[in-house]
Amino acid sequence: MKRGDRRDVVRGGGVVALLAARGARTHRRAWAAVFAALALGSLLLGTLGLAAGSAALGHARVERYAGADAVVAGTQSTRYTAKPWGSEPRTVRAGLTERVRVPARALDVVREVPGVRAVIADVAFPVTAHGRALTGRPWEAARLASAPARLSEGQPPNGAREIVVGEGVARAGDRLSIAYGTGSATDTHTYTVTGVSADARRTVHFSRDEAHRLADRAGKAGELDAIGVLADSGVPDDVLRARVRHTLDAAHLRDVSAPHRADDDPAPLRVLTGDARGEAEFLAAAPARMPLLQVLASLASVVVLVGVLVVTSTVAQALRQRARELALLRAVGATPWQLRRAVGREVGRIAVLAAAVGSVGAVPAYLALRALLVGRGAVPEGLELPFPPWLAAAPLGTAGLMVLIAWLTALGCCARAARARPAEALREEEPGRARQLTGCVLLGLGAASAGAGAFQHGAAAAAAASASALTMVIGCALLGPWLARGAMRVLGAPMRRLGVGGRLAASACTANAARLGAAITPVVLVTAFVLVQLAGGATLGHEAAAQARDAARADVAVSGPGVPYDAVERIRRLPGVAAATAVAHGTVVLPGKELGEPGLERLPVLGVTPRSLARTLDPAVREGSTDELRPGTVAVGTDRARTLGVRPGDHVQLRFGDGAEARLRVVATYERALALGDFLFSYEELTRHMTAPPPVRVLAALAPGTSPTSLSTAFPGARVERNPVPERVRAEDQALGEVLTAVAVTAIGGFTVIAVLSTLTLISVGRGPELRQLRLAGADRRRLRRMLLLESAATATAGLSLGTATAALPLLAFALSAAGRLPWLPPGQGALIVAVVVLTTTSATLLPALGALRGRYPVAAR
Repeated sequence: MKRGDRRDVVRGGGVVALLAARGARTHRRAWAAVFAALALGSLLLGTLGLAAGSAALGHARVERYAGADAVVAGTQSTRYTAKPWGSEPRTVRAGLTERVRVPARALDVVREVPGVRAVIADVAFPVTAHGRALTGRPWEAARLASAPARLSEGQPPNGAREIVVGEGVARAGDRLSIAYGTGSATDTHTYTVTGVSADARRTVHFSRDEAHRLADRAGKAGELDAIGVLADSGVPDDVLRARVRHTLDAAHLRDVSAPHRADDDPAPLRVLTGDARGEAEFLAAAPARMPLLQVLASLASVVVLVGVLVVTSTVAQALRQRARELALLRAVGATPWQLRRAVGREVGRIAVLAAAVGSVGAVPAYLALRALLVGRGAVPEGLELPFPPWLAAAPLGTAGLMVLIAWLTALGCCARAARARPAEALREEEPGRARQLTGCVLLGLGAASAGAGAFQHGAAAAAAASASALTMVIGCALLGPWLARGAMRVLGAPMRRLGVGGRLAASACTANAARLGAAITPVVLVTAFVLVQLAGGATLGHEAAAQARDAARADVAVSGPGVPYDAVERIRRLPGVAAATAVAHGTVVLPGKELGEPGLERLPVLGVTPRSLARTLDPAVREGSTDELRPGTVAVGTDRARTLGVRPGDHVQLRFGDGAEARLRVVATYERALALGDFLFSYEELTRHMTAPPPVRVLAALAPGTSPTSLSTAFPGARVERNPVPERVRAEDQALGEVLTAVAVTAIGGFTVIAVLSTLTLISVGRGPELRQLRLAGADRRRLRRMLLLESAATATAGLSLGTATAALPLLAFALSAAGRLPWLPPGQGALIVAVVVLTTTSATLLPALGALRGRYPVAAR
């Protein structure tokens, strides 16, 4: 062929297309594994992309205020400004889950805004009727809903002793006793039911004046939950919002928490329109969006990293089986450009199809994930996760990422054959010193990261453990051949004692260390990653449960709507009650720096009545005394106290759930912080910063021989629980973390099972001629099967051992730092990991070799 003709063929891509098409057809089995890995990666990344997009668009559901054009509410967030190392000051924000209220005088200010037709004050407060916990509201606030409450019978309340209830509570004309108020101010009055509403559900509607009087008794004097604004016809939302905003600023109005906030945390009133109106009702919805996005981003990064490792491994193994073919093409005159482009086009065809299949499956997978999150309570009530049609295109971007990863991997894997001279292309190349040095450096960095994590706390320790595990896994992958040789030095001697099959297996593994290293790497990957993901959370949960059991001292717990807010004092006075403690669960926000960066950490905490606390709920006090707990004081867990550098007599500064900042004196430090939270407050201190007093739960210790029946008699309708469930705090996003951890483990397991199957299958297929030669040399099928079984056992044993060793160091550092104990994993989960690895390695080794073992007389390899 003339030079000009050859140039035309190259430009037209004829040679390249021919090589790519024949390669894809000839090596279908090798590309099947690559296809599966890429399809799974595209599916998982597409699903997470859809979840992140939906969470970014998420908003609180608009129900109570759907009929209002705008809602004036308090600022449901707190912010903290600090200067990172060597940088300008930065401001971080965190959502508040307790209601920040509006001053009542804002009602008159908003009423004067041009274009405002009416303003309606809304207050909500807890009441009890027929032993059921209900919410009291003014009847006029029902106008703010999109469909105002309809009366199925009767009429609205007008007098101070008239109410409207939901269906099933009472009938029109009935007399109903309503309990309301808090603490010693608890009171009961009888009201006449003037109407029954089909839409009231768990709400009792009072007349306007009576509702505000009862709200004042509940500790909300001069405060409103929100103000609903009804605009004149034709006033756009943005114009209305701007006018109300300007008027509020001109009047210098702030929410009621403003005097108690930090200097760098202003509290202007918010004017909400559109979807934002739901934030005034579902307080936990908006703060949940950012943790959801952060967890999804963390999970996506793990999937990307594992996906890169697995796709790289499968593509590299597929091309490694063709190393001689590529070298032969180079030796007979194929140019480096032709070789690279042929391989790139071949991989590209497979990758595009696989990524497309995965992206199509991402939509139903996301819908299933969202249903799982909602079903497990991982998404707070009221958080809407919209899924507009245009969002369905998001998986195309993640599919393109997987195609790019596969294409770059293919180019890198054929670089050596393309680079070599034609005369040298058929020569085998051993792993170089650079690879060995890089692997050792990564192992060292992983160990250093684990050591650093031992001195961290909370999220920083978990991040250090994950980074350490990832770095060490990559280091093990690079050091695969050398680790395989080391493993065979340990396993070779016992294997050789198992007869001819054992000697054959030991010789094959020792002679092909690179092959064994490639087989071990995905096993190390799945073992290390899954152990870190499962054992980290399991260790914390196991230790927290143990601490909760050790802290539990109460004989009974009294709870339910039938328990008044002053129940703890009444229970203490009952005969046979040795001690009683009221318990409330809440949250605080702790400002500070982590790794030099400012942060706001939301923590679950307990509020308790301190009298005789150790007899009902023992926190294991180390220094000081919890008897001194009262407003203005706090007890601190020992690990948190060490991190903050405080002891009894020192002060800590934090923010409560309503944004109020407090400087509290430390009165005690205690050991059982994983179960009881990092901070322990007096019941009065914590509940005064809550939206409404929580349902009362009283733990009681009884004198010997005392029957709990007296408690049931004293509080009709209350639930008296013998041997109560141990008290334990739970993070707001714990359910979310548990669900997504299960998703992460499943994803990593699926990826690595594909990697193990593909790697060992390709190795076994490539050994077909070797197995036939062994049969021709006299080895029977039984001995060869025994050899293959022992090889798979060696692969599983070495991989599990190295994976466990890789995970052990970061897990040990994390467990000692966060839980003060050795790592722990439920035996069932550990057995499942071993079973999956053993089953996968065995099937991937034996099944592809059945062809070579079939028949009485082997057919020589062609």
